[in-house]
Amino acid sequence: MHAFDVLGDPVRRRILELLAEGEQPSGAVTDVIRAEFGISQPAVSQHLKVLRDNGFATVRPDGARRLYTVDDTALREADAWLGRFRRFWTPHFAALATEVARGKRARRLDPPDDSEGDTDA
Repeated sequence: MHAFDVLGDPVRRRILELLAEGEQPSGAVTDVIRAEFGISQPAVSQHLKVLRDNGFATVRPDGARRLYTVDDTALREADAWLGRFRRFWTPHFAALATEVARGKRARRLDPPDDSEGDTDA
């Protein structure tokens, strides 16, 4: 399965967001996903399996619990693939950053005049 097929599913993206916060027991992940998406525990387990099998998550046993964490292997591959396209949006973000900086500078150098809008005079 291609990385973007895996990431195309909102449940799997949400699971990755949870795992990005740090190692999580499968029960905690299941509780959040069931509450947010209304899917069964076996369905959450299937999503975790897809993430494991495709290099997005790892699992380690801890007694009876299973602890999941992000595996950055597939994320790095997806990032590398996207790298070919960054040239399309990077200049736009740089231009936006320049405009934001200009706006901040203009506000700092030309503070609003409190007397404008006074109608009591």
